[in-house]
Amino acid sequence: MTGKNISSYKEFILLGFSDLPNLQGFLFGIILVIYICILLGNGLIIVIINMDRALQTPMYFFLGNFSFVEICYTSVTLPRMLRNLWSQKRQITLLSCAVQLCFFLNLAVAESFLLSVMAYDRYMAICKPLYYPLIMNHKMCVRMVIGSWVTGIPIIIGQTYQVFSVPFCGSNILNHVFCDMPPIMKLACGDTSGIEFFIFFDCFLFAFIPFLLILYSYIRILSTILKLSSITGRSKAFSTCSSHLIVVCLYYGSGVIAYMQSMYNYSGRTDKIFSLFYLIVTPMVNPMIYSLRNKDFTEAMRKLFSKYVR
Repeated sequence: MTGKNISSYKEFILLGFSDLPNLQGFLFGIILVIYICILLGNGLIIVIINMDRALQTPMYFFLGNFSFVEICYTSVTLPRMLRNLWSQKRQITLLSCAVQLCFFLNLAVAESFLLSVMAYDRYMAICKPLYYPLIMNHKMCVRMVIGSWVTGIPIIIGQTYQVFSVPFCGSNILNHVFCDMPPIMKLACGDTSGIEFFIFFDCFLFAFIPFLLILYSYIRILSTILKLSSITGRSKAFSTCSSHLIVVCLYYGSGVIAYMQSMYNYSGRTDKIFSLFYLIVTPMVNPMIYSLRNKDFTEAMRKLFSKYVR
């Protein structure tokens, strides 16, 4: 297919882990177990939050929505990855690839905004406790969640259409585990500088700005906590923020940095490992972080199990 424009063709070929033929079964088993853990762990968070009245607060409302995003986020990519490993059929139509990329990017944007919303919630609770019940009412929380879900949709759809409107030439082989922006742009030919500019603009708008808002919120939170005279009060304030901070570090450390780095210098094997990390690690450890480090959630889980498991 060298030298031909493959825009007239109907599919890409996802290489995945085809360079490790002896580990296909092992990788399938590992990824399947991880995917099941992600579904069960995040699903359990949603169930417990909805069943326990003590957890009907803005913080847990946002956490439940975040867990739902995590389930959707991994379900966009992991099932097809498992299918490719099981059947060794690596073809994906251009339409399916575009749909997967569009949903993946929209869910990544929603996750980024939800993390900033959760940081704002902690900022209001710690820095402005008197105004917290008035501002963070249920209607406002619902609006913030809806905003997190829909804000990026029109821009991401336009970006996806723009990417798949360019001619692809040379090869239809994607050296990646799913349809992601860097390997797709690697196959594009002609002048792609305009598209690359908008990609970096989207990264700035949907990743860097939410990160700055999170950073600002925690600077204000830290400043307020250090002014507390009570050691118990400081400890309690830190404990309510620590779980969210860990998730933020995992998400931005593994996802955004790796994604932007790959746009500058894409290398197949390295980026496959990075992509698996931000695709799997954060959704998998999220339930453990919140359940093990949160006394209210641990107590709610204990009540649920003691009620239904006897």
